[in-house]
Amino acid sequence: MILNISGRTDIVAFYSDWLMNRLDEGFIDVRNPFNPKMVSRIMMDDVDLLFFCTKNPIPILDKLKNINKKMYFHVTLTSYKKNIEPNLPPKKKIIDAIKKLSDIIGIDNLVIRYDPIFISDEYSLMYHVKTFDRICELLDGYVNKILIHFIDDYKNVRKNYGSIKYRSLTDNDYKIIGTSFSFSAKKHNISVHTCNEKRDLTEYGFIKDDCMSKELALKLTGKTFNKKWRARKDLVCRCVEMVDIGVYNSCRHFCKYCYANYDESKVNENYGKHNPKSSLLVGDLNSNDVIKIRQNN
Repeated sequence: MILNISGRTDIVAFYSDWLMNRLDEGFIDVRNPFNPKMVSRIMMDDVDLLFFCTKNPIPILDKLKNINKKMYFHVTLTSYKKNIEPNLPPKKKIIDAIKKLSDIIGIDNLVIRYDPIFISDEYSLMYHVKTFDRICELLDGYVNKILIHFIDDYKNVRKNYGSIKYRSLTDNDYKIIGTSFSFSAKKHNISVHTCNEKRDLTEYGFIKDDCMSKELALKLTGKTFNKKWRARKDLVCRCVEMVDIGVYNSCRHFCKYCYANYDESKVNENYGKHNPKSSLLVGDLNSNDVIKIRQNN
């Protein structure tokens, strides 16, 4: 079993103490987001890999030595300002944390996500070209893979259009991104990838990839995973099955482009219900909850 920690919220940034408590206790409970009375119990003995997704790895760095599971990290790094990413630490601190993380888990277990890319009057095409080049320079020797993703038309993105004000990318925009990003990455011995993009930019040297392919899962765990990740509705996604232990509307980064937050008042409500000692990320178990142990397939 592969745990996704998490596509629904940033557990590393805001809930790492809870996560460590769950690892110590040996199980994690997850409410079904569509049927809240149903609770899936994940036994840590059945877990082969922890797949972390975060924008801020700082809170977990000192805790990693206490985790005895195989780990793989996706760290999202962009340079948008507070009007887009209001609650992130200074990017220099995140870059320093990425370097420490690379030293701890190894360069092959770390991927940087430059995600999402959008073009606006404030965040121009050349802004991204210069930013990406600088990221490659700063992380030379610490990272060998960067995955990019273009902004999607999520409900939250539409709601926050007044802040984002993005425009559609032209063929020439894609060409400039493809050629310049490839050039910057190559200078620093980094490969640049796209995952599940209509414009995969392979003609410019990008590698079309999956976040967790069968081949990568086999390499990381020594096991073959044949089931597709059913949580993904997009038929193009070929990632293997993972179990997400997060909760929607619980990430306090409040990024304007986020797909997992769509109600900031609900985020604050859920954060207020968080109990680091609970088996659930948000709230506690109720007497009428139906708990079912997740089978390790």
